[in-house]
Amino acid sequence: MSKLWGGRFAKKTDSLVHQFNASIDFDARLYDEDITGSIAWARGLVGAGVLTAVEAETIITGLEQVRAEFAAGNFAFAPDDEDVHTAVERRMTEIIGPVGGKLHTGRSRNDQVATDFRLWVMRACDEMQTWLADLQQALIVSAEANLNLPMPGYTHLQHAQPITWGHWALSHFWPLARDGKRFEQVQEQAAILPLGAAALAGTAYPVDREFLAQELGFTAVSPNSLDAVSDRDFAADFLYAAAMTGLHLSRLSEQLILYSSAEFGFVRLDDGYSTGSSLMPQKKNPDTLELTRGKSGRLIGNLMGLLTTLKGLPSTYDKDLQEDKEPLFDAFDTLGLALPVMAGLIRTLQLRPERMAAQLEPSLLATDLADYLVKKGMPFRQAHGAVGQVVQLAEEKGVALTAVSLTELRSISELFGEDVTAVFQIKTALAQRTVKGGTAPAALKNQLLEAKQALRV
Repeated sequence: MSKLWGGRFAKKTDSLVHQFNASIDFDARLYDEDITGSIAWARGLVGAGVLTAVEAETIITGLEQVRAEFAAGNFAFAPDDEDVHTAVERRMTEIIGPVGGKLHTGRSRNDQVATDFRLWVMRACDEMQTWLADLQQALIVSAEANLNLPMPGYTHLQHAQPITWGHWALSHFWPLARDGKRFEQVQEQAAILPLGAAALAGTAYPVDREFLAQELGFTAVSPNSLDAVSDRDFAADFLYAAAMTGLHLSRLSEQLILYSSAEFGFVRLDDGYSTGSSLMPQKKNPDTLELTRGKSGRLIGNLMGLLTTLKGLPSTYDKDLQEDKEPLFDAFDTLGLALPVMAGLIRTLQLRPERMAAQLEPSLLATDLADYLVKKGMPFRQAHGAVGQVVQLAEEKGVALTAVSLTELRSISELFGEDVTAVFQIKTALAQRTVKGGTAPAALKNQLLEAKQALRV
């Protein structure tokens, strides 16, 4: 079969140009979407009076045979196949004969590929939701099992205030929930049908585009044919959602890398999710987490690459848009490994409560000490300064806050009394934060319930 566009050319395409121009190496994965779109188009051509019902069924039978060959893994590509659209039409015509040449009536590869790509993105968003939900479920299970296990919380990687493991685990649940909503929005943006826009001016045949949209699962029809073939906002949106997911996985990975180090020792990674050193026999490296952290840069790069490609294009279709698919396929494949791997890592993660407890030192309760003074009537700014003096005194003496005597405390403020020792209780500090999103047992229980409801488990 000759090229779909070769009639006006006097010589064959240079072999290197053919190789440079071809996209079959990566867009072959769109075969299912391409065949589904072509079947809908064939039915639309019947309604437009271009095909008879018999001709359409012949074409559909041929397309389904091509689909079966792809699914079985025995589809044979031809040297002249530029892309999946060429390959499908060529093979379908080989099977059913000249009537196959009628399928492309009124359609361009411009609106065809845009339709295929949108169908793929819509399906890919469903997959992303499944992978995200699996990791979210793993975090919920870990949080529920250790909801009130105390551990130090950090800001600036310095001891801040006590939190719990459940609180920490759920703090990584909610970013993933936002990622899921982003993919829902991408799916909505992708569900706008470009088929029928043809090359740029709209098809010359009275095809019912609303019918096509219904057949293919789109929720709307593109209102402008020029925009329809050039719009790749949905692709950029997909890559943004993927980049944000990668960013959230990277932050989770970074904390677990720290927590699994000898210096922290809060968690122990399962051997199945760790690697060793070719030189140092004692090493147990968090390579899974490091790779996840590293791949976030790849996902961000995919987004930047597509935005750079799109920024200077005029309206309608330009060949630059062939560069839109590989970054999305790469992002999908990257997260298709990273998300399930991270879910497995979380499910097999071993906590070490004794190491967490060893880091629950009194300075974590400095804010509670300031709150103690506030409850005695001191303005917070003054209380903050007074406790700062207590901390400085403890540091100068080389002792913990709890070792500062009452006499020394009273030299800073007369409001310190015998009851000040009650402040230095981790459980009390956790229990006082009863606000929504806080560390109190009841607040954590409610947050866990909200997480389960968000995930519908």
